[in-house]
Parts: sequence; structure tokens; C-alpha cells
Amino acid sequence: MNYIKHLNDIFEKFSKNSCLNPTHVNLYVASFQIWNNNFFKDEFYINREEVMGFSKIGSKSIYHRCVKELNHWKYLLYTPFHNTFKGNHIKMFNFGTSTEQALNPNRTKIETSIGQALVPINKHIQTIENSKNEYISQRNC
Repeated sequence: MNYIKHLNDIFEKFSKNSCLNPTHVNLYVASFQIWNNNFFKDEFYINREEVMGFSKIGSKSIYHRCVKELNHWKYLLYTPFHNTFKGNHIKMFNFGTSTEQALNPNRTKIETSIGQALVPINKHIQTIENSKNEYISQRNC
């Protein structure tokens, strides 16, 4: 699991989905942190109150709506259990994972930091240019 690459790719996917709001992003990031705490197991259990606290969601109905929508949009797989001791079952999907080194390890420090700074900026500009029409088509949530 490449933590940084996963987050970069998921945030790129979020930017293309006009149906998402900040609550969805907070809920996903809270779930991601719990996944990290569970050593990126394929599947794990979550406690609703804990996730609501991490994501700063104050309403159970908003929590349930957002987690069901994240499930529907295939950002995670959510299976509710009605056992308060066990919690709800979550499966997170690997976005942007790679076993290869992102940068050439033979580069100097100056080249590495420049390469790291320029790649996301250029990628972001290209993403903005390519997604103008896609944004309009996704407005119907």
C-alpha cells in the first residue's frame, strides 16, 4: 500500500465527482485513517461513533446517508451489522497503489524535490483541462 499515492489518486477522483460534498470527504478520510490503524487489512470493522467523531459529523442520518453514498459510488464497500459490539463492516479499495518506486532513487536531492513539486502541478492542470465537459455531465447526482 502506497499511502501517499492512494491519497493523491482518491483526491483526484473526488475532484471529478460533483456529487461529493465535504462531509463525504471527511468520512472517507476518517475511514482511511481507521484502515491505516488496522494495517490496511482487506476488511475491518468500524464503530459509528468513532468515525463520526473523526469526521466531525454530528448527525447519525447524515453519517448513514454519506456512507451509503460512498458505497454506491464505489469508494468503499459498506456492510451494516446490527451488532453494537462488532460494528459495521468496511472494505476499502486500493486506489493508486503501486509496487514501484515513484521517483528514480539515483537523482540528487534538488532534482527529486523539483520532480516531486512539478509532477502533481502538471497533472492537476491537465486534469482540469480534461474534465470540464465531464463535470457538466456528472452534475446530475
